[in-house]
Amino acid sequence: MAKQLDYDLIKKTAQDYGKDMTAFLRAMISHPSESCEEGEVVACIKAEMEKLGFDEVKVDGLGNVMGFMGEGDKIIAIDSHIDTVGIGNRDNWDFDPYEGFEDDQLIGGRGGSDQEGGMASATYAAKMMKDLDLIPEGYKVMVVGTVQEEDCDGMCWQYIYNVDGIKPEFVISTEPTDGGIYRGHRGRMEIRVDVHGTSCHGSAPERGDNAIYKMADIIADVRKLNNNGCDESTDVKGLVKMLDPKYNPEHFEDARFLGRGTCTVSQIFYTSPSRCAVADSCAISIDRRMTAGETYKSCLAEVENLPSVKKYGDDVKVSMYMYDRPSWTGEVYETEAYFPTWINKESAPHVKALVDAHKALFGDERIGCEKSMDKRAGRPLCDKWTFSTNCVSIQGRYGIPCVGFGPGAESQAHAPNEVTYKQDLPTCAALYVAALNLYDPSQADGNATTYRAELTDNDIK
Repeated sequence: MAKQLDYDLIKKTAQDYGKDMTAFLRAMISHPSESCEEGEVVACIKAEMEKLGFDEVKVDGLGNVMGFMGEGDKIIAIDSHIDTVGIGNRDNWDFDPYEGFEDDQLIGGRGGSDQEGGMASATYAAKMMKDLDLIPEGYKVMVVGTVQEEDCDGMCWQYIYNVDGIKPEFVISTEPTDGGIYRGHRGRMEIRVDVHGTSCHGSAPERGDNAIYKMADIIADVRKLNNNGCDESTDVKGLVKMLDPKYNPEHFEDARFLGRGTCTVSQIFYTSPSRCAVADSCAISIDRRMTAGETYKSCLAEVENLPSVKKYGDDVKVSMYMYDRPSWTGEVYETEAYFPTWINKESAPHVKALVDAHKALFGDERIGCEKSMDKRAGRPLCDKWTFSTNCVSIQGRYGIPCVGFGPGAESQAHAPNEVTYKQDLPTCAALYVAALNLYDPSQADGNATTYRAELTDNDIK
């Protein structure tokens, strides 16, 4: 499949399209596209793909926009989520988040780094492959703009896999990577704890059973779960234990690469007849980040086995959140709020293809414009994300290998005054073109197996 590549021509062609990529990104930014409200930006992307001569462009039932180049039977996909978070407090922005701005190095606006910049690079990479006759033989290149990632990462790919029936050979995620090539990240899940109490008049609280007091004990134990060590004398062993081969013998090395799991209370709710009554229920949300070796079952069991949860017995319910918001098309795809961990070896063929392409095009160190290098210099070329991506479903649920390389910076995600870097757009487009042509699945070896939590959709339904 691999062919002789003219790397200088690939770089020049990408640079020649640089202004078009910038204009396309600014057009996407101009359309507010929070989760479940992506219709306008989908239309913008569809029009750009049609203008560039994609062989097929379509929008599926959930509202994901897809463009295809090539006629092969197999698919390699390049994924970008096209929804954004909101702008938060407008007073924290120094410029209009949707009008944005550009200068010689930066593009500003909501979605620039997270992550419509990736959509611009991927779309023009496919165009370049067609221009240069570099669509890999036997393959279609699928460029997909996915929806609702900020709400429920990976749900869009559950729909693509299960409803559209599309199963790529591997997927490049264009989430921002600060100039690095990313081969994994921690998983996450959203846990809910409900506590039952009995209300009474606040003048005689001893007559009731205060659910908030019970929850206070549970919250203290959740905090211990995150903060404690794991020596034998510890009543609640902390999540750091998964970095220890004693507690995680099969996956502790991967866990050390990805980083330890964490948990924190993110929301609290209650019910009470009035401000002068004892609360009769209380609930919390827990944001749980998972490292290698942890599954949804083990995470739920950890909370269920906290001393305070066991103390209050049947008055406590521990569960996993479900997601069922309608997409911008009105379609509902209900799923569990569980997002599995995934990781690959550097020797995996899809990871190696990106690393080899980067070395051939740009060398073995991260590159970027002057304003980006404070986040890139000295960091390893091959690394991991801190946050979560659609890869939790693509590889985490379905075992389709993933690898990441995308324009922008993780630190810009969800922040006011979000910016991305203009030079990253052609850099990423060039790398996608070269990597897809260097990919050789026959080069897989036994030590390059991927890790993902043991899970199918039916495991938790």
